[in-house]
Amino acid sequence: MKPALATIPAHLRFLDEIAARWTAGVDDDPERIGDGTLLLPGRRAARALTEAFLRHADGKAILLPRILPIGGLDEAETALASPDALLLPPAVPPMRRLAILTRLVLQAETAFGTRPMLDQAWPLARALADLMDEAERSGVDLAVALPDAVDEGFATHWQATLRFLGIITAMWPDWLKEQGLINPVARQIALLNAQASYWSSHADGNARLWAVGFTDALPATVNALRGVLGHDHGMLILPGLDRDMDDDTFEALPDNHPQAGLSRLLASLDVRRGDVELWPSVLGEEMDRSVLARRTQAITRALLPAAALSDWAANPERMDCTGLYRLTSADQQEEAAAIALILRAGIEQPGKRVALVTPDRALAGRVAAELARWGILADDSAGELLITTPAGVLLRLLTQAVDQQLAPVALLALLKHPLVACGMTPGTCRASARLLERQLLRGPAPAPGIEGLRHHLTEKQKKDGASLDGASADKPDEPQSLDLFLTAIERCLAPALEAAREERTLPDQLTALLTSAEALTTTNDTPGAERLWRGDDGNALAHRFSDLLTATDVLPPQPWAVLDGLLAAVFTEERVQGRRALRGHGDTTLTLHPRVFIWGLTEARLQTVDLMVLGGLVEGVWPPASDPGPWLSRPMRARVGLPSPEQAIGQAAHDFASCISSATEIVLSTPGRREGAPAVPARWLVRLEAFLNGRGQKLVEHPAQSWLSQLDRPEGAATPVAPPEPRPPVSKRPRRLSVTEIETWIRDPYAIYARHVLQLRPLDPLEQSVDASDYGMLVHGALDAWFRVHGTNWPAKAEASLRKAFLDSLEAVSLRPALAAWWRPRLLRIADWVAQAEGARRKETAPVAILTEAKGRATVTDAPGGPFTLTGRADRIDLFSEGGAALLDYKTGSVPSTKDVLAGWSPQLPLEAAMLTLGAFPETTKALPSDAKLEARDLIYWRLTGGAEAGSETVVKSKGKEELTIAALATQAWESLRERIHAYDSKAQPYLSHPHPGQTPRFADYAQLARVAEWSTAREDGAE
Repeated sequence: MKPALATIPAHLRFLDEIAARWTAGVDDDPERIGDGTLLLPGRRAARALTEAFLRHADGKAILLPRILPIGGLDEAETALASPDALLLPPAVPPMRRLAILTRLVLQAETAFGTRPMLDQAWPLARALADLMDEAERSGVDLAVALPDAVDEGFATHWQATLRFLGIITAMWPDWLKEQGLINPVARQIALLNAQASYWSSHADGNARLWAVGFTDALPATVNALRGVLGHDHGMLILPGLDRDMDDDTFEALPDNHPQAGLSRLLASLDVRRGDVELWPSVLGEEMDRSVLARRTQAITRALLPAAALSDWAANPERMDCTGLYRLTSADQQEEAAAIALILRAGIEQPGKRVALVTPDRALAGRVAAELARWGILADDSAGELLITTPAGVLLRLLTQAVDQQLAPVALLALLKHPLVACGMTPGTCRASARLLERQLLRGPAPAPGIEGLRHHLTEKQKKDGASLDGASADKPDEPQSLDLFLTAIERCLAPALEAAREERTLPDQLTALLTSAEALTTTNDTPGAERLWRGDDGNALAHRFSDLLTATDVLPPQPWAVLDGLLAAVFTEERVQGRRALRGHGDTTLTLHPRVFIWGLTEARLQTVDLMVLGGLVEGVWPPASDPGPWLSRPMRARVGLPSPEQAIGQAAHDFASCISSATEIVLSTPGRREGAPAVPARWLVRLEAFLNGRGQKLVEHPAQSWLSQLDRPEGAATPVAPPEPRPPVSKRPRRLSVTEIETWIRDPYAIYARHVLQLRPLDPLEQSVDASDYGMLVHGALDAWFRVHGTNWPAKAEASLRKAFLDSLEAVSLRPALAAWWRPRLLRIADWVAQAEGARRKETAPVAILTEAKGRATVTDAPGGPFTLTGRADRIDLFSEGGAALLDYKTGSVPSTKDVLAGWSPQLPLEAAMLTLGAFPETTKALPSDAKLEARDLIYWRLTGGAEAGSETVVKSKGKEELTIAALATQAWESLRERIHAYDSKAQPYLSHPHPGQTPRFADYAQLARVAEWSTAREDGAE
């Protein structure tokens, strides 16, 4: 009689060997092949075994046996085997169960320290459901076991948690009984037990029953496998059982060892390892895969438990590392790019199958994106999260926009979603959204809600004197006028905006959300429902949303703010089959490549390919972090009798060892940093490298890193980009600049070219906050208002009067209360300092007139390109009786150094002095006699910050043997300006960007346009 248990060595193609042995057992009779059943651990393995049978048939017609995952047994057949199965109550719908458990968590109020919100309670309910399912699978009765889970030494928090769990475990069975329902896992176990009992007591003729690929088993699965072994033609075939490890070590393996699951399985079945027969290859691959056999032996030795490490020294034989490579990348993105290159290089060989195996979904997504660059769409078996599908993203963006009362960033993110059309063509909607962004949403944020947007539009129309109808919007799509577009937005969002006004039941909130979503996605010719729920992902999302609507009527009314977190919690773990096609460059469409796969650890089990990359081999990813969950601590789980978290690490270790043995070429990949922090290589990789180091070996570094360094490198030596040197016609060059722009012209001529020739203006940021420039305008406004009223008449209570002027200026602007409270004491300190400084100045010499915000204009008439006008606005001009004047400039930020002013780098005040001498300020002629000759004698900066040093005064004076008078400084600045005008009136003169290193402008608005970061680095390297 054939043995009931067997194992296939890890280096052989497990599923192909199973298919070959199954067919060989009936002499390859295509009709008899279909007699019997094969049980596998999961659905992916069942599909892979089906593919193995088809490969083995090689195009011949055969009848396939029944290939079933152990969790997907036919309920009707089980009922025939055991009539009692018909009496089992239906399983509680998963969404309904989560909703009920969420309500119980919410009812706990502050039992856990703080009262959870719904979006916090739902994940806790999911973890509680997982705990209940795990207990069912492990044969643990929580109602019986929980009272002994905590003793007096445990923290108070765990005492409260245990009391809550005690209530749940006591009342949950009663609720299920009242509803006529049963837990899903309990029902599955009952069906499995009934089927196992039938298998062990009934033989179906010559039909075979094989259970293949199991590496660990919980009690319910063990009972099913006992039923298989009790069948007359039943067999259990294990993958990669280690037969060389000594018995004592094998039976005492720690939970985190690759063979620990198999050890527990054999012990649960009361089978000794020696009773398991070794099946050699029936495909004749022993010689072809001899390298893999030696690799498997070496990996087994490298991963021996600590108690057996003496084997390393007992046998110092070198390891055969043929086909085993190491890939070390700087970070996750570099790792993904390198892996994509490896997979791409692999499929260049005809018939070669390649795969990435990783539990890191972020890495899988990056690799898929990199492969698409080469026109390759990989078969990602894990699929796509529902929450990241286009429809899922739209629903979350809608909840966020409504919750944030249509704040600019949230509203634009919603309107620019590809599905949004607002009843128009998608192109018209997109163009209208861009117009809305430019005209209303950039700069200071409008008031909240649609009313705030309409008010902001009205104010803009009043200010600009015309309707913003979209004449300047992007072509070829023609936008609607903003009035009509806001009406369309209001119509679409009305249900959601209305629902967000007050707390409502979740079905009402979700219905309003869906109504608005369908209105947003409606085009001029297609209903929104047809576009929103289109395709596999839309269909899956619609079904899950229907379940959510039906289940959440038991929850209390909720505010709109919890919806975003709820959607994230509900749909984060739900997946839909990955894309089968992807639009490539131009009009091309990419279809799934038949030889490129991306697998998670579960999907990769029992699979074989020719080249396999094991990605994300770092602690916390592969292996995963051993998290006991939020409801029970590690000691509590042990006292209750639940499996240890380390068992998951042991399964991950088995996956690692199996993968290394399953492909001729293996690449072990680790990033140096992950999410910005240093990454620790996986413990098994460290073990393997230590094993090799003891034999004077090391893993060969894969050349993909060198490929990556050459990927985007141009042929030949790198040539740095040259600084821009635009030379527009003289007729296009500006003929009018302000005194503040002259400094920009000196330090960054390219900025003048971009602003005045190209007519480019930097866009204001979205939701622009009140910043230093607004603070400066407020200070300037207060001083202007005060000096216009008082002028040379110094009031008796100047300090109090100045304080009032600054507070009035603060009240005149709309500020957040916190910002107003921050600025108020600073403004008062500035007022006090001004009162003191101005009083001291007037004691020395009192001016006969004070002009504030005085406008001036001077013209260079003899410029080659025609008259050139210099304009300016002086913050303050003090006029004295003898014709002298003082120019004051207020600064709330930094003040130019006297050195820069004298050297001509900061010429604002010297140029204003020159303009004053030329009579360019008309207001001065009204304040002095007509025969008075004006000449600036003082140039003064007031730095007004309101900080620890409220203010300071800087008087421009030259130092050294040759003292430069203010008049001479003004003449020098004017002549320098004339020379610059004459130079730029020549077409040969370029507008250079940042031509003077060390004298860059304070505000470099056009540095990115001029690509300063690129060529300036090359200039610095050349200088070194």
